[in-house]
Amino acid sequence: MSYIKIARFDHWIKQLFILPGSMVAMLLLKEKYSIVAMSNVLLSLLATSFIASANYVINEWLDAEFDKFHPVKSKRPLVNNSFKKEFIFLEYFIFIALGVVISLLVSKYVLITELVLLLMGILYNVKPFRMKEIPYVDVLIESINNALRFLIGWFAITSMYYPPVSIVFGYWMSGGYLMSVKRFAEYRMIDDKETASLYRKSFRYYNDNNLMIYSIFLALMAVFFLGIFLIKYKIELLLFMPFMIGLFCFYFAISFKDDSAVQRPEKLYKERNLIFYIIILIIVFVVLMYIRIPFLDAFTTIDLVPIAGI
Repeated sequence: MSYIKIARFDHWIKQLFILPGSMVAMLLLKEKYSIVAMSNVLLSLLATSFIASANYVINEWLDAEFDKFHPVKSKRPLVNNSFKKEFIFLEYFIFIALGVVISLLVSKYVLITELVLLLMGILYNVKPFRMKEIPYVDVLIESINNALRFLIGWFAITSMYYPPVSIVFGYWMSGGYLMSVKRFAEYRMIDDKETASLYRKSFRYYNDNNLMIYSIFLALMAVFFLGIFLIKYKIELLLFMPFMIGLFCFYFAISFKDDSAVQRPEKLYKERNLIFYIIILIIVFVVLMYIRIPFLDAFTTIDLVPIAGI
């Protein structure tokens, strides 16, 4: 049973971050919904879930000696039980095999992106790389997985075009923002510099202030890149930005709660107000994709308009 727990099947909900990639691809390419497209999306969700579980297995195994210093993660199976290394590796490679085989059923681009996702798990967790211990870099490396999920969703729909670079970077920076806020909430919960440093070496260099500033920086970078995409591809989506900024503020406010859900994103579904806001956000995005607001064209021109009477 413990070997099943370390695969973190309850974290599979995170793969829903694939869906915006598919949705944007269908909207931009004006693809019609079809059984083939939906099947590819579902297969991509499943393949990514298995690859993610492979990364979770190696993460739990290599982090066991550090997780004992975390008030919640100290209850993880590998911290409190002995496991056979052979079974850990067997489980790891079984998940990889399942992810690879299912990816092949979709497209070679989905497969390549899944393999990059697997590589990021190695760079993040395994020595001599173990980039999770490098301050600031740890957030950027782990949040690349967010951009990779977007790409998987996109390539599940099309193998003919690459997605716009601006939205991929915006998605990456958005993931970085979520991760930095998670670090902020974790640091506040542990509330002891020495213990926090034993749990995660990067916490030797972090504190409330620089984590908050880093979160704001990444949020602004996300808004910058997403703004480029929205203005370039459909000016009406400019009206979407205040809602997106509101989401960033909403999420940051949650991080101040005791034992905040932002530390465990798989539990965010319990934040009902947040889920309701995200549903509104999706509706606004879809509506703006299909309507035309001519006066917003003024934001795309640099022509100087003379003042009347001069």
